[in-house]
Amino acid sequence: MVRTSCGAGWKVRNARGRMRLEVQDHGSVMLIYPWSQEGASSALPRIQQIFKRWNGGQITLAAAAQKADTSSSHQKLDFNKLFETYREFVPNAGDTTWRYNYLPVLKNLRACFEGKPPVDGVALAMVCLAQWEQGSRMRQTSRQKLYGFLNWAVRRGYLKSIYLPPATLPETLKPKRIGYPLSDSQILQLLENLPGGELHARWRFAIQLCAVYGLRPEELRHLVIKDGVSGPELWTIYQKSMGGTKGAKTEPRRLHPLFLRDGDGTAIDWKLQARLQLGEQLPPLNRDGDGGQALNQYLRRRKVWMALRGEAKRLGEQLTPYSFRHRYAKQMHAANVPIANISEAMGHTIEVHLKSYARFKPNATADIVAAVNI
Repeated sequence: MVRTSCGAGWKVRNARGRMRLEVQDHGSVMLIYPWSQEGASSALPRIQQIFKRWNGGQITLAAAAQKADTSSSHQKLDFNKLFETYREFVPNAGDTTWRYNYLPVLKNLRACFEGKPPVDGVALAMVCLAQWEQGSRMRQTSRQKLYGFLNWAVRRGYLKSIYLPPATLPETLKPKRIGYPLSDSQILQLLENLPGGELHARWRFAIQLCAVYGLRPEELRHLVIKDGVSGPELWTIYQKSMGGTKGAKTEPRRLHPLFLRDGDGTAIDWKLQARLQLGEQLPPLNRDGDGGQALNQYLRRRKVWMALRGEAKRLGEQLTPYSFRHRYAKQMHAANVPIANISEAMGHTIEVHLKSYARFKPNATADIVAAVNI
């Protein structure tokens, strides 16, 4: 399709809708241009620049491609096409993850090159991440996505090496928020005040599941019944990133109920597993990966929930849909269940558990002082 006028052995092939430049005995490099007539017109000048800098094989083809791209104005670089190419490089990122975790920071990067480009990777990163509060989870996620893209773009010659992400970036860490654990009586009050009707009944079912099994809201999408050695078992097959290890994810786990108790201390069995087996429906939970937001939107329309938010705030804590999960952790500790078993039931490591829930462990100092006062 592309006539390069660069001598024998230079070919451009179709690589899944993109152009791959191949040079006999010298390897190949991917180009950002689509396999189309329009793409061919855009690709030809860059291929000619690569040929010029390659200089008969005096440097590698990859180095020539990098020099050709970075010596020209970045204002001419089509970032939309570049993002499309990178999208193929991260196929494990779902549509929602791409839209909400990648695109915002990548659009900030594109804007940086619409005027005078930043002087280096540090300046670029600071501008791209400026909209998110330092220390916040969203800033951390955006930084991770930005750095991944920059490493990829520099290695492939689309950006100068000065735009490699910095090893460190000055940050003011935001104090970790303290999650508010709902009590059984508060959850029962919330459930009793939900409106009638089928849709609200579905949300009531979702809240019951989160509270009794200590679920992450997103896990509501991934509940299955498995045939266990002693009969049917309720499992979640949801897998989330473990953090710290690239690609590592949590394992599916069997769920264990921790019943709520009424004012008399009597355990309340809502027969949740049996209801799932019979096909009782859960509410609509919007896009994949967004179960927590859907539940939060529903709860924020409930007067009891908003009143509980105010109570949590007065204690310096935060009420979120995870507060049902916090209830599970607190009650498991109150029942003196070993930490290893609590962590297994909640689907995280002991280290992760203690970072969030060490405050629920029995207080040895309080026990000793209480014994002294007898």
